[in-house]
Amino acid sequence: MQQALITGSSGLIGSEVCAHFASLGMGVHGVDNNQRAVFFGPLGDTRRNQKRLMETLPHFRHHEVDIRDRQGVMDLVKEIRPGAIIHTAAQPSHDRAAAIPFDDFDTNAVGTLNLLEAARQFCADSPFVHMSTNKVYGDRPNTIDLVELDTRWDFADPAYEHGIGEDYPIDQSKHSLFGASKVAADIMVQEYGRYFGMPTCALRGGCLTGPNHSGVELHGFLSYLVKCNLEGREYKVFGYKGKQVRDNIHSLDVARFMSEFISAPRCGEVYNLGGGRANTCSILEAFQIVERFTGRPQVYTYLDDNRIGDHICYYSDLRKLRAHYPNWDISVSLEETIRQMVAASGNVKL
Repeated sequence: MQQALITGSSGLIGSEVCAHFASLGMGVHGVDNNQRAVFFGPLGDTRRNQKRLMETLPHFRHHEVDIRDRQGVMDLVKEIRPGAIIHTAAQPSHDRAAAIPFDDFDTNAVGTLNLLEAARQFCADSPFVHMSTNKVYGDRPNTIDLVELDTRWDFADPAYEHGIGEDYPIDQSKHSLFGASKVAADIMVQEYGRYFGMPTCALRGGCLTGPNHSGVELHGFLSYLVKCNLEGREYKVFGYKGKQVRDNIHSLDVARFMSEFISAPRCGEVYNLGGGRANTCSILEAFQIVERFTGRPQVYTYLDDNRIGDHICYYSDLRKLRAHYPNWDISVSLEETIRQMVAASGNVKL
């Protein structure tokens, strides 16, 4: 049985990947030490996902390893020698990174390097999939001409009709410390592919979401927004009139693409993996969709102060990804994703 090693296995993407790969008949080794609860407090706790995986996946094995522990990572990869490594563990928040710069860099950049070098030494031919982020582009997308519509901003430049492509520049812009640490990891993943000829790819995700997301104010906007609506909690909108746009992709579609890449890997590739134009929404539009499913008004306040380095409008150009892997496409719509998130709460009968 082929073995897969999945870091961040109790998180949104990691847990989805564990379940998906197990359904394909693979043995799954999950690596997670619930660091999200350290970063974000009790609301970020992911132990429930770990428990679910251990109870429902017969060939799942949990490893309480911190990816910052170089020797621990080396020993684990040497023992398992996995047929694929899927790296989804991270410190994922813009704002939190500024308060914990060493933890952020050690987790995102050094942790990724630890895994890459372990892979090079013990399973260099195994595909290595890294969950990067669209924040590697910094705030440069904000320099694209925009048009303001009733409920959203959108690109006015026809060159970005399909969104941001992989050839968009990533330097000489403001990233946040989180974005900078993820740039370091992203480039290192590419370099191990290009320099050593290893099958690696960096997936620059848009807004990754789904019903298993432990969303908090500092990360996971759609999950947190749904949670606020259901609990009647105030949601804070930070700047841009609430018209800032993101493309949202269900965690299942992320896992599905990872499986496609592992089946036909390339060396040192980069893909923008998001929901694409069809799965975009602004915060104001998200309010409307959630209210339609819950029947509850969204309680929110507006702060005319955008987050540092935040995108006004961003969605992924999926054309390269679809050209390289034509069997993959978005399978879960934005509305279906939100419906699942509301249904998973158990607070609303749909």
